[in-house]
Amino acid sequence: MAKVTVLDHPLINVKMTILRDVATPPQQFRQVLHEVAGLMSADAFLHIKTQACRVTTPLEETDGAMLAEHQPCLVSILRAGNGLTDALLNIMPEAAVGHLGMERDAETHQARAYYEKLPQKIDKRQVILVDPMLATGGSAIMAADQLKSHGVTDITFIVLVAAPEGIAAFHAKHPDIDIITAALDRELNEDCYILPGLGDAGDRIYDT
Repeated sequence: MAKVTVLDHPLINVKMTILRDVATPPQQFRQVLHEVAGLMSADAFLHIKTQACRVTTPLEETDGAMLAEHQPCLVSILRAGNGLTDALLNIMPEAAVGHLGMERDAETHQARAYYEKLPQKIDKRQVILVDPMLATGGSAIMAADQLKSHGVTDITFIVLVAAPEGIAAFHAKHPDIDIITAALDRELNEDCYILPGLGDAGDRIYDT
């Protein structure tokens, strides 16, 4: 059964306060988002597969580790996912990057797919699926469906803020995918926005 990891880190909590603040301008929001993603990266990459190798130091040869042959893949749920993905890519630049375009209808709150671009041999890679917000779970469920349709079997989902309703819906459909989040918020409002939340992450990243 998949698990939910809510990161309890004092510096993440401080930076999340900045992200939640309605007065935080877009340029600061983007910067702090990158900083939070960097702090989340240790947990995001905790189970990355490696293989043994030998390395020569200035003094002697010793055991080391290198990424597995089929290197991991970061898959961003557009557009807001790019804010986290870029920061994670700074930590692991060897990773491939895929994009899945998902859009939520403002009236029905249902997700629809409009774009897909994934690396070769995606079925042989570990995939880290990235989206700042897990609200209803619709976009995340659809994204995981698409990845599994390509044969992907090893997925971890990284989110900035999650709602209980979104976690429940996602794990009802994908009980094998672990979720790592910086914050688990209270609930969704009638418009399916997370409370207390931080608003629309994509709008705040890109000032739209």
